[in-house]
Amino acid sequence: MWESVALTLAGTAGNNIGKVLQKKGTLILPPLSLKLKVVKAYASNQLWISGFLMDMCGAALMLTALSQAPVSVVQPIAGCGLAILCVFSHFYLKEVMNGLDWIAITLAGLGTIGVGVGGEEQKVDQIPLLNIPWLVLSIVILFVLLNTWLHMYKKQRREQELTGPEVIEEIIYGLESGILFGISSVISKMGFVMSEMGFPKIVVPAAISCSVCCSAVGFVYQTRGLKHGRAIVVSTCTSVASIVSGVVAGMIALDEHLPKAPTARFFLLLGWFFIITGVILLVSSARLIARLPRPVQKFLKSNIERTHSIRRPGSARGKDAIPTTTIHTSSLHLLTSPTKEKA
Repeated sequence: MWESVALTLAGTAGNNIGKVLQKKGTLILPPLSLKLKVVKAYASNQLWISGFLMDMCGAALMLTALSQAPVSVVQPIAGCGLAILCVFSHFYLKEVMNGLDWIAITLAGLGTIGVGVGGEEQKVDQIPLLNIPWLVLSIVILFVLLNTWLHMYKKQRREQELTGPEVIEEIIYGLESGILFGISSVISKMGFVMSEMGFPKIVVPAAISCSVCCSAVGFVYQTRGLKHGRAIVVSTCTSVASIVSGVVAGMIALDEHLPKAPTARFFLLLGWFFIITGVILLVSSARLIARLPRPVQKFLKSNIERTHSIRRPGSARGKDAIPTTTIHTSSLHLLTSPTKEKA
């Protein structure tokens, strides 16, 4: 189990850090296209190539972890990628972090340990095939309801000429993308399980292909949410929905279950709680600090943040620098967006 935990952490770190490196590399590159000149420009950019290779290696490690451990273990730990990315951004990109950020990262780390202690290998003798159509139907109905709600909300906003943050739109797009990311992991796991049960080996690449398509649609929904809403709300909903949907779908489609031992079950549930709490706290730390009393705000500001402000007197204050980490994290899949805007 600990091997799967380590593989998941390495995989999610490769995914998140790789996408940031790719995004940073695209700042001096033209919009991605199939033109030979453009392809050569991307291939010759060491930063972009490094990020791409890290991203691919991370995906391979995640698939390896899914082949060895239940989705209920892999998917929550994958949510710690946000914490790993923040640490990387702090030391490599020199982004400022506050006290709440470090508390959130600590919670995510403790949650990972809890999942590793409480998680157990589960042997799937048979897949409850009758549950899969019901799961698919439930997801379709949920998406129909969410998109109907979104359509009605947009119509109301147009009629009333409302302005300001589109909270409902942010939540819906975040939930939809997170659900698709969670289901994507379950589909990959299902391919490995069916292969072990004696199904033709073609089920593994077929399941991985379906998983990639599911993730691609999730990226589209996340992109729409980031374009029309705040990164804090979208990324929070995406992360939490991804963990919850992955765990629930794994229990329904793969007959996964909680550990039978009370101690193991306690540590697993506690780990899930810590990871989800850490993710929510990490993406909302800036807003939470802004609402706290001023003495508490000063206490939560790290020495690094004060040093950063002293060195750069003309820069923005610490509380304005914090969302930068969130924007990097939540826009990981929009690698060419900055370039398009410059073009």
